[in-house]
Amino acid sequence: MKKLFLLLSCLSSFYSFSQIRGTVTDEGGLPLPFVNIYIENTYIGTTSNEKGQYELNIQNREQVAVIYQYLGYKTQKHILQINQFPHYFDVRLKEENYNLQEVVLSSTENPANGIIRNAIANRKQNSMKTARFTADFYSRGIFRLKNAPKKILGQEIGDFDGALDSTGTGILYLSETVSKIIFEKPDNLNEKIIASKISGRDNGFSYNTARATIYDFYDNTIQFSISMISPIAENAFGYYKYSLDGTFYDERNNLINKIKVIPRRDTEPVFEGYIYIIEDSWAIYGIDLDIKGYRMKEEFLDVMKLKQNFSYNETNQIWAKNSQSLEFEAGAFGIKFTGKFTHVYSNYNFKQDFDKKTFSKEVLSFEENANKKDSTYWNVMRPVPLTEEENSDYIRKDSIQLVRKSKPYLDSIDRKNNRFKIDKILTGYSYQNSEKNWRLNYSGFLKMPHFNTVQGWNLSTDLSYTKRNDDDRKYTTFGTRFNYGFAEEKLRVTGYFSSRLDAKTNSFLNFSGGSQVVQFNQNQPISPFLNSMASLFFKENYMKLFEKNYVSASYSQEVINGLFASASLEYAERKPLFNNTDYVLIKNNKEYLSNNPLDATDFVNGGIDKHNLMKFNLNTRINFGQKYISRPDGKINIANNDYPTLILGYEKGFAGNESNYNYDFVAGRISYEKSLGNKGTFAINLKGGKFFNAEEISFVDYSHFNGNQINVSAENRYLNNFNLLPYYSRSTNDSYMETHIEHNFDGFIMNKIPLLNKLKSTLIIGYHQLAIPDVKPYQEFSVGLDKLGFGKFKLLRLDYVRSYNGSQYVGDGFMFGLQLLSIFD
Repeated sequence: MKKLFLLLSCLSSFYSFSQIRGTVTDEGGLPLPFVNIYIENTYIGTTSNEKGQYELNIQNREQVAVIYQYLGYKTQKHILQINQFPHYFDVRLKEENYNLQEVVLSSTENPANGIIRNAIANRKQNSMKTARFTADFYSRGIFRLKNAPKKILGQEIGDFDGALDSTGTGILYLSETVSKIIFEKPDNLNEKIIASKISGRDNGFSYNTARATIYDFYDNTIQFSISMISPIAENAFGYYKYSLDGTFYDERNNLINKIKVIPRRDTEPVFEGYIYIIEDSWAIYGIDLDIKGYRMKEEFLDVMKLKQNFSYNETNQIWAKNSQSLEFEAGAFGIKFTGKFTHVYSNYNFKQDFDKKTFSKEVLSFEENANKKDSTYWNVMRPVPLTEEENSDYIRKDSIQLVRKSKPYLDSIDRKNNRFKIDKILTGYSYQNSEKNWRLNYSGFLKMPHFNTVQGWNLSTDLSYTKRNDDDRKYTTFGTRFNYGFAEEKLRVTGYFSSRLDAKTNSFLNFSGGSQVVQFNQNQPISPFLNSMASLFFKENYMKLFEKNYVSASYSQEVINGLFASASLEYAERKPLFNNTDYVLIKNNKEYLSNNPLDATDFVNGGIDKHNLMKFNLNTRINFGQKYISRPDGKINIANNDYPTLILGYEKGFAGNESNYNYDFVAGRISYEKSLGNKGTFAINLKGGKFFNAEEISFVDYSHFNGNQINVSAENRYLNNFNLLPYYSRSTNDSYMETHIEHNFDGFIMNKIPLLNKLKSTLIIGYHQLAIPDVKPYQEFSVGLDKLGFGKFKLLRLDYVRSYNGSQYVGDGFMFGLQLLSIFD
């Protein structure tokens, strides 16, 4: 009975979705990609692929009026009498003859400006016509790589599972989705993925979703990596000039204005190209705009091309987006990336309102077996036919996958990769079983050595075992780390066990223990690499260390959507450490400071006495308004920028070898970030805490604050640290309030300043404040430039900072930020 039902379902699907097929070319026979093709007065449509080929699904054999619309060409309507399926129909489109004679030219007014003003005045009205709808959605994404080298930084990059040919060229990623969407402006979305397909992955779930395609030019800004200004935004005339390149009439005798969009300033977040506006209704007819990478602060992106086509329904008199394409070119070091996303919206049903229960925090889910649809399904349901290249990629990679998942192949690869050579003792070695998906790894000794005055030069190496389950994204890993300090002549060993128990609740169980050298401020305000450089070249040893011999256990998970909880228990012996070397690379007359964070001149005492303590921590994090994507292999959380994140914590120190080490501590933190459109991004981080019964606790357990005395940072944002504060100058066992504020103008100001706009940088202002009892509040004011550098490499941030105790000036300085420094730790 089930088999019969399945057969009837398949026959029904073939009958319900039959196809008109063909190719759209210009008069010279060249294929036209991204032609808007739809049935007149409906929202049943499709678009042509890169070769001009199209497939239009219809439900019955009937007489059909099909519209062929392509920006720059005359729209054609053809009445097709359908007798059998598939029905083949090729079309040749003629270039549009633009006319300027209809326009009354004025010596005082650019005619394009009047059209744009009308479009702006009617922007909200036109936007509300498509404010609520249901629709079918199709997406296809493709990434190509060209001229990839054999190695990058000495590491072989391989052929990406058969994607690249001998020249380093090929399709890296090809994916499709079919979904049903329910949408309400500005950002309510309910999307159900019906089918998902990734070339070469039979268990893949595509990330191509409608959520990532909502580029609405009726909004003031369109969000890419930064907020881009719409050509019909309220303040558009401050960013664009316009030219009326011509007019033409569509098949319904609507007058369409082709407006050239011209940036006023080259470095601002603006588009260039064409926007097509319908006379009288002033709605958008089409979009054909370019985005330069440097204008959106993405230097490795050369250009992105965005096209949108709109179709019209006389019944409801609504122009709705039917198709959209997004192409890009990017690259560096001679490597070129290209990509294209094609999106088709069809079967719109516009609503006056939705039931309150229509939308929830779940914005995306997958139908059962969405990634198991076979080629028969895709051949019927795919609205945009595959090109020969895409079809070949599916066939080739699916064949490669079958081979590469086979036991003989996996065993042969493992035999090759698992070969041991004597140099692996230094460089590292791994042994894997690909069939069972586990790996043993030894990291080797040839990693970046670090230096501090306690250990001198010190090296680390790791041994680990990892077992993964790709179907549900669970994994278990355990291992050990060896660290040896040459000046101290001491080996320390730690071990750990970590398991991801559930990808949907993101639950983790962790155990660790051993002996290690730890900074008093365990947030590690100074990295091992930066401390090494400061010590070896300038004889400044700001990193203060103690020894911790410990065992700990922790568990964390998402309790309900947006509420995360974690608990940990640790027993530790803490011991003071002292300098064991005065080595330096560049000789100078300075002396190293002591390792005592309380007194840099005290070389006898270590800042703490040897002691033992148990610590219990309970923490919660609440992401208010959090939305999420439900995937069969887990849950992906989406932050809601309309609301802050709240963190609450409780820590208890107990069972100390002396009672004065015991204490209670409560803390809270609120962080919030908000995009202000084209005016940048505002972010704030507020923290506060209070100790109880903590008058004589160890300095280890104080609240320490992330200062900086080397004027260099590997961070790209300073929302959790100070720029000039000495590292342990305001550590407290009482109460504190900490404030960090930054506003990144994303080019809003710098783009308008002559000469300075050539830097293509962004202006950042900041404020930092720390208040503890009985001391005047410490404050910092900063102004800086981010994305400084040369060519595509905009990696430097430079800030000027002034610090105050209350209103009393303390000092000033420059902070250099370089994110690449983090790779050395």
